Amino acid sequence: MADGNITKDVIYEAVAPDNFEAMLNLDRYGARSPAFDKIIAATHDHFWNPLDPKYIDFSEPFDLENVALVPEDLIGALHTRYVSEALSDPKERIRFINETTWRNVSSILHGEQGALNLSASLCHVLLDQGAQEYAANQTREEARHVTAFALYIRSRWGRPAPCSPVLQNLLSEIIASPEVYKKIVGMQMLVEGLAMGAFATFHQKLADPLGRKLMQLVMTDEAFHHKFGKIWADRTVPKLTRQEHDVIEDWAAHCFQTLLFNLVAPSEQRDLYEAFGLDPDRVIAEYAEIATDEARREDMKEATNIFRVLIKTLLNAGIITERTRAFYAIYVDIDELKGEGDRMVGDDIAEEGIAYLKTINFRARPGGLRLAAG
Repeated sequence: MADGNITKDVIYEAVAPDNFEAMLNLDRYGARSPAFDKIIAATHDHFWNPLDPKYIDFSEPFDLENVALVPEDLIGALHTRYVSEALSDPKERIRFINETTWRNVSSILHGEQGALNLSASLCHVLLDQGAQEYAANQTREEARHVTAFALYIRSRWGRPAPCSPVLQNLLSEIIASPEVYKKIVGMQMLVEGLAMGAFATFHQKLADPLGRKLMQLVMTDEAFHHKFGKIWADRTVPKLTRQEHDVIEDWAAHCFQTLLFNLVAPSEQRDLYEAFGLDPDRVIAEYAEIATDEARREDMKEATNIFRVLIKTLLNAGIITERTRAFYAIYVDIDELKGEGDRMVGDDIAEEGIAYLKTINFRARPGGLRLAAG
């Protein structure tokens, strides 16, 4: 634990990012863990190119002026009497919903950029060739997500909304951290878990067919990224000392609490309210009245709720113990989550997407069989 990495398995051994000499160690070239081989080999099954319209066509139109992208129940501010009454005009209401969705999708874009940089940073520090190749592979996939979400936002809104200070600070903290466990728990488990919940929600509720297709394509990659964190947990958590487990458990709770209370907080949306002629302080005050622990618990009964997915991720990884159980139990039924097993929300959606991609990629191979339709 001297270097703070809390390494319990040789495949997660790491060096300082500027220690390139360690990568040239001759014995290192002869040692490669097979732990990630299946994930790496499956890359071809879920390959897709956001710049190729046979996978996804960003020229597909959508009437943002007259059609709301998501149902009103996903827009927290509209649950307040003040905002709901102030935005009584149907077109203004649609505009508010779609502007809020623009910000949420922009946050996903910024999160994907964070995942790209995080994956690249793992390439610089992980000694095991298999782990390093996996990180390089994920870097490539996160790069296409950045491209895809940037293209989607350009097609619908022109340019992204700025990253919120809370999300920017958390991503920066995770990426810059010298501790490998913070990178894996913070990004590969929590942020990726949050992303899977968000993608599943959007795939289920977006009115835009192009947006739903994008979410499914991204989920075909993210399902594998999530597995990297699960492999780390299976090989690390059972071997932790009490002190080490406490350190990781506290870091996970810190990240969860930061995301829960700040990610979609109205205090992060002041300029949005002002743009619609609303008093931000009044919105924030009324939102605080309805954003109770009871309301959050009710929201987290939904399988695709992003914070429910985060808690389940930590629980399945063995990171939540009796020490912190009560903190999470405020919002979810822990025993119910345990009973759901390892199957994660979005796994079915991702598998359907992979089947779709296999038909495209198989047909596109030189000399390969062509499907009769399409």
